[in-house]
Amino acid sequence: MADGASSSGGAQNGGESVVIDYGRRRTTCGYCRSSGPTSISHGMWANSLKADDYQALLDRGWRRSGCFLYKPEMERTCCPSYTIRLKANDFICSKEQARVLKKIQRFLDGELDPQIGSPQCKASPTKRSLGEPLNSPTSKVSKVSAEEFQKGTSPNILKEDDIICCLANKINEATATCFRGGVFGSVQLPKAVVKTVKPQVKRKVGEAVQEKKVGEAVQALVYTCNISFQIVAAVRRALPKENGATQTEVPADLSPNSVAEKLSVAMERLGELAGFEVKACNGHLNFYLASNQAMQNHTSVVVPVQASDKSSGSKPSSVNQTNAKYPLKRKNLEIRLSTSHFDPEEFALYRRYQTKVHKEKAVTESSYKRFLVDTPILFVPPKTGDNTVPPCGFGSFHQQYRIDGKLVAVGVVDILPKCLSSKYLFWDPDLPFLSLGKYTALKEIDWVKTTQEHCPSLQYYYLGYYIHSCNKMRYKAAYRPSELLCPLRYEWVRYDLAKPLLDASQYSVLSDYATMQGEVPQPQICGPSDDSSAKVDHHESPSDEDEDDDDEDFDNYESDMMVDEETIHSEKPDTAEGSSEINDINNITLDLKGSRVKFKGLQQVFGPIERRHLNALERQLSRYVKVVGKELSDRMVYCLS
Repeated sequence: MADGASSSGGAQNGGESVVIDYGRRRTTCGYCRSSGPTSISHGMWANSLKADDYQALLDRGWRRSGCFLYKPEMERTCCPSYTIRLKANDFICSKEQARVLKKIQRFLDGELDPQIGSPQCKASPTKRSLGEPLNSPTSKVSKVSAEEFQKGTSPNILKEDDIICCLANKINEATATCFRGGVFGSVQLPKAVVKTVKPQVKRKVGEAVQEKKVGEAVQALVYTCNISFQIVAAVRRALPKENGATQTEVPADLSPNSVAEKLSVAMERLGELAGFEVKACNGHLNFYLASNQAMQNHTSVVVPVQASDKSSGSKPSSVNQTNAKYPLKRKNLEIRLSTSHFDPEEFALYRRYQTKVHKEKAVTESSYKRFLVDTPILFVPPKTGDNTVPPCGFGSFHQQYRIDGKLVAVGVVDILPKCLSSKYLFWDPDLPFLSLGKYTALKEIDWVKTTQEHCPSLQYYYLGYYIHSCNKMRYKAAYRPSELLCPLRYEWVRYDLAKPLLDASQYSVLSDYATMQGEVPQPQICGPSDDSSAKVDHHESPSDEDEDDDDEDFDNYESDMMVDEETIHSEKPDTAEGSSEINDINNITLDLKGSRVKFKGLQQVFGPIERRHLNALERQLSRYVKVVGKELSDRMVYCLS
């Protein structure tokens, strides 16, 4: 090792990048859960790294885990991993990401009950336990009288999420009542997903109703559900597989229209439809605001959020009156950025996160330090009047998120000359409903935008590796418009251009997209998780997959390979492919027992070296140059152990 090398920074090296022990590594894969060591990567340890050198390594597909640097051997590894980034100023916030921002704001404003997102409910309030009974402890739907509703004086004005959950519960209850026993006994019925009706759909429905009922008041269509189509599909899929089922046992009128009619009748019998009337229409269950007369016939109703918008323009809204009468307890969010160092409070949160979210049995302080605290990147302090360095400087940082002083999340990031590189995120496992993974990613993108004013070169947000063959890692492409790094030519390729190649083969030379047959696809705004957005809302699938994606928030960009020193198995480097492909290694600076010498002068300094040893070193350095690049290999010091 070089004199003064340090595993936690190496600032004593005088600004040099020093690496050691390059080789190939085989490990078990954490993505495909293979039984053997199928994950193959290049790897080396770094005693110290200049910020611009690590930036150059990122742009050749490398990443770091603590002080260990690794790069997947793309043609041989089981799950090829492509570096993914986006230009912060070009970022387009999706509807789902905007909902996350609104949800956090509601929580900070005191409008979102944290008990709704208790551990029993793993996702956001709109997705929580749709099958649970209405009187469940996690169901926070409040009731007020019709008189309070009309006066707008109730403090329990509900949010739209609560109403949607209530209606979904009622549909599920009606489904269980209508399709119980008989040939339906073995059919796994779907859960209801209630959607808000878009304004353009409301207008079309209103125009159609007015044509049929001239002079009558048109009720406001608010929500809809297409569960009837899903029930029919589930029954048709399941029944032919049952040994005793015959076509005569299948109801003759089994159609979305008939199912919707049955469900609407059953729901009316169950009552308490949250102040709505339900009607079956072309196989859909549509929910309309109940008329005043209907409202007066109920002694108790659940107040819809739309009721708060009925006040005239000359009077303050009922919501404002309510907030004035019943002030909400607001929370304070604070974001702190500090250089990488061990913090007992952060470690306590990390241990809770790893044990509860990732089900790890033992989390040690030493493994935490190796993974998230130790860093080889040399800190570069800011300079007054220098717009080449951001106000925080370059280096490795921990970004803390605190709500009312309590630590709820920590993002581990590297800030480099061209980017903020997200390495890992861990958050409070008691707050899964806040989607802190998505939220912190959005805040980091915002940080890059803001920091450009002080450091114009810092334009990109790196999210780690994108793994197309692993469904749970595809969520990174939802941050649009993103680019993937070509593993051969190291060119950046738009995700929408690279995706067809990855669909065909998990390893692809992405810069070959131009040679594809047909026209080059135009850029698309939607990410992979939004592929169904082109469809009508009524036909979107249930939210089970979305809940799984929220679980992956735990990682937001994370899941970079956690490497412990004792679990790495080295391979002997392959023989060089041929003299024509051996890179020029003469200018590599070698560190041997503290002495620095160029490879070309190695024998002049240390005397003759046995040919077999020299050949082995040449092969090792040739492969090293090939994977880090000629320019970078000439700049960095290669330490011989």
